Amino acid sequence: MNAQQPRPLASQRPPPVAAASLFEGVVTHARLRPVDHRFRYRVTSLLIDIDRLAEANRLSPLFSVGRFNLWGFSEADHGAGDGSPLRPWVDDLLASAGAPRPARVLLMCYPRVFGAVFDPLSVYWCYAASGELAAILYAVRNTFGERHAYVCPLRPGEASVAEIRQQAEKRFFVSPFNALDQRYLFRMRPPGDDVAVRILQTDAEGPLFAATFSGHHRVLNTANLLRASFVHPMMTAKVLGAIHWEALRLWLKGVPLRLSARPATAPPPASRDGVFLPTTHDAPPRDAKSG
Repeated sequence: MNAQQPRPLASQRPPPVAAASLFEGVVTHARLRPVDHRFRYRVTSLLIDIDRLAEANRLSPLFSVGRFNLWGFSEADHGAGDGSPLRPWVDDLLASAGAPRPARVLLMCYPRVFGAVFDPLSVYWCYAASGELAAILYAVRNTFGERHAYVCPLRPGEASVAEIRQQAEKRFFVSPFNALDQRYLFRMRPPGDDVAVRILQTDAEGPLFAATFSGHHRVLNTANLLRASFVHPMMTAKVLGAIHWEALRLWLKGVPLRLSARPATAPPPASRDGVFLPTTHDAPPRDAKSG
């Protein structure tokens, strides 16, 4: 009788081989304190190889890289936010964190829809030459136009068969209802046939807020883009609308605003283990009108 083969770790899960793919799924948010508040909506996320943008640009007449289309992607929406190539930005952050240059980087984000996008969280899956996941970058954007990346190289013990678990000290102001003295707990299932992103926000009193995205892989082709267009005809507006509508509902429920927790100056663009990282890319200047 043959011994049962050990199951591979989540970090060893093979990612999609295509230059770009779609993941259709559901986003859920749950605030646990000081009031219970929950909502969910359907979205389509994009997974794109940042070294194969020209190849991704040829996958469908309805999808373009760097120009207007029904669906699209632009490097200017990510990274340093200045339109510079993403690969040097990723390599720079990992080098600042003492991690080696990855062989492949897959970015999971929201696609542009009719030229518009707002991406609260983008996830960079960084793979070693062996094919194993070596690091994850969690790039956060707030409604003030500011950005911050949490750089998390994989450590021994963070990957189990089911998922990857990582942590980061909060160093960037996002929601006007949350303070900065908090911590993120990440539970990730890397992209394959499906993907799962779970973020639990905690403070000194315990769990405060949870956000999840669970999606299933779809080939990026014209048929699936047309289908997604009927399911999510105004996805960018839906994402932005949900942010502001749910904020209004929280305020009406009596959750106090913490706008004073927002630093007077924008933080450095990245951190690891709660320590800000030196990079060659400066954070974009803060718009004085944004408050």
